[in-house]
Amino acid sequence: MLKLCKTAAALLLACCCAGPLQAAAPAKVLHVFLSTSESSLDPAVASDIATLSLLENVFDPLLRYDYLARPLTLRENTAQAVPQVGDGGLSYTFRIRPGIYFTPDAAFKGARRELTAADYVYSLKRLYDPVLKSPWLFLFGGKIAGDAALKGAHATFSYDTAIEGLQAPDRYTLRIRLSKPDPNFLLYLATPASGAVAREVVQAYPGQAGNHPVGTGPFMLGEWKRSDKIVLLANPDSSAVFHATPGLEAGAKAIAAALEGKRLPRVDRVEVKIAEEFQGRMLGFLDGAYDYIEQVPESMTDMVISDGKLKPELVRKGMQLTRFPVLQTYYMWMNMEDPVIGGYSREKIALRRAIAMGYDSAEDIALLKQGFAIKAESPLPPNVLGYDPAYRSPVPYDPDLANALLDRFGYRQRDADGFRRTPGGAPLTLTMHSEATVGGRLRDELWRKNLNAIGLRVVFKTDKKTEIIKASRLGKVQMFESNWIADFPDGDNFYQLLYGPNAGRANYARFNLPAYNALYEKTRQLSDSPERRRLYHDMNQLIHAYNPWVPLTHPISADITQAWLKNYKRHPVEFTTWRYLDLNLAARESVIRMDGK
Repeated sequence: MLKLCKTAAALLLACCCAGPLQAAAPAKVLHVFLSTSESSLDPAVASDIATLSLLENVFDPLLRYDYLARPLTLRENTAQAVPQVGDGGLSYTFRIRPGIYFTPDAAFKGARRELTAADYVYSLKRLYDPVLKSPWLFLFGGKIAGDAALKGAHATFSYDTAIEGLQAPDRYTLRIRLSKPDPNFLLYLATPASGAVAREVVQAYPGQAGNHPVGTGPFMLGEWKRSDKIVLLANPDSSAVFHATPGLEAGAKAIAAALEGKRLPRVDRVEVKIAEEFQGRMLGFLDGAYDYIEQVPESMTDMVISDGKLKPELVRKGMQLTRFPVLQTYYMWMNMEDPVIGGYSREKIALRRAIAMGYDSAEDIALLKQGFAIKAESPLPPNVLGYDPAYRSPVPYDPDLANALLDRFGYRQRDADGFRRTPGGAPLTLTMHSEATVGGRLRDELWRKNLNAIGLRVVFKTDKKTEIIKASRLGKVQMFESNWIADFPDGDNFYQLLYGPNAGRANYARFNLPAYNALYEKTRQLSDSPERRRLYHDMNQLIHAYNPWVPLTHPISADITQAWLKNYKRHPVEFTTWRYLDLNLAARESVIRMDGK
């Protein structure tokens, strides 16, 4: 006992002589928000932006986009390199980087679970599972050699079905063979949908895999309060290290120098709040609750921007404003199977055409988007492969012509309130779904004004966006204003939104025109070229002839960062840059003290 006491005393004396114990460094916590609630955290199922933003940080696809390179460049992620394409564009061989591990889960029964090539075979097969109804099947279905074997009836689908074009001959080798070349195939392998999941996890939680996200990405799930708060923790086993691509543009070189050779992620945790109301997001950012805000809400622009510049008081706090052309299209779609507004008869086409001609894009851009947008002439935004800057929509804003068109095609009768009736004389009421937010209500009023001006009555049904999307896939929504951000920077990603076989998935309008489908199928065999752009022109003409969509705007994002945020650069395709971001905690405390004064 005496010996133990002497030993303890000696240790205490040594500690005292060595000086005070060094305090642990404070945790770096990135504070961000998502504008809509998340859905199932399952790469095969999720398609909304909020959920994809989370998935790309938890799950690992084979490839990723270079963070800083412009034009966009693919680079290795879990694969050791971007593969060379063989056999005239048919074969791809990947070598998986050894030493990548899934984050711990009870499904692994205490063992460390290494990522293997077989995990990608299993994960890609999940997109074909008829139970999941994956919205991403259009990327792969009919392209991988032999995948018809997976397309049997529900009772015959099996993950153990061997596919000629999807094989893992050894632990780290993945071989994919296509039935015909697809110029964009490598881009598909950089989407969250192709992220690797572990079969053991999916089987351990039958039908609940989206509630138990277990991946190999830079972050892992720490806390999840649905539709409120999600906490991501830095994956302690992350083996990702940043290396810059040579030849970066001047604005990216400083970020590259700060990150070069460093392990990712740079922060310890990400606290994600669901902030659906525009005002709450903006006030939270201005109070320092969020480290950056992307796409300043259109109704809040006057709070932070004056004459196109950041207000002086925000500049004094060290905030920075950047303008970013988002690869995004806003559009209002109409259900082509709806009994009121759908169909391919002349009177139904006239009704949709009149709605399109009644939409005032100039007022939308000036009043709702505060000038931070351009008019959409087609589904494609600028900087996407296939975009034609010279193309102009043949459907103008012309309410007088819209009224004349409705009169001509039988909608001339009016009810006691002055609203039009159907050609058969029945009451005519349009129903547009709307998000239950301030922004949603502002948009409702613009649509009400535009549609009432051409004699059309419209009512609005408000709900959360996630619920509207679910109903849209089932064909239960008549009209809704949606937006699409590029999953990959090619025109195919937008024109597939109107491809007939995608009805019930991303084709919310349920547009199914044989002429359009045939043109689309031709374009999928072509890379960006004059021939493909000519086909896109013809597809645009069909869209404007039948009007399943009203193309609205392409936003110009106003992004603002706090003084303490480091390494921020908006990416055109990936939804988040959380793995690269860093924080200057001293600068943050300095700004907080200044605000306190």
